[in-house]
Amino acid sequence: MAIRVIEMKIKAIERLVKILENSIISGIELTDFWGRKVKISKSGDNAPVLRIAEPMTREKKQEVEEKPTATGEKLSPIRSPIVGTFYLAPAPDAPSYVEVGDIIKPGQVVCIVEAMKLMNEIESDVAGKVTQILVKNEDPVEYNQELMLIEPL
Repeated sequence: MAIRVIEMKIKAIERLVKILENSIISGIELTDFWGRKVKISKSGDNAPVLRIAEPMTREKKQEVEEKPTATGEKLSPIRSPIVGTFYLAPAPDAPSYVEVGDIIKPGQVVCIVEAMKLMNEIESDVAGKVTQILVKNEDPVEYNQELMLIEPL
């Protein structure tokens, strides 16, 4: 039974790839009931590229949100306000806005999320210490995705 379901999913994806190859659109993105996304897009040479991303599970999300700091406080996440591409620095040859261990203040720019060729500076809402950066440089991010965790001071 499980093999049959997998075969059906593969056939559906193959159909989507063929539709994309024969159309003028540049990509297809689907989200299933559980929040898993399938994105198929054309690269520069018109070859379809398939990316499947599963969202953080409820258990993992609670583990991160409920993880107490050394002082017993909860960590504050900095979230992406838009869908786009995550950048830690203003330019490829520039230093990162922040690194793990840095102390930040409210209003300080901590990263950039690019959307539609616009560079959106993401600022911290809290003062604290950067304890974890959850996204790699140049990775795609979703709306409301946690980008980094801050230990409030």
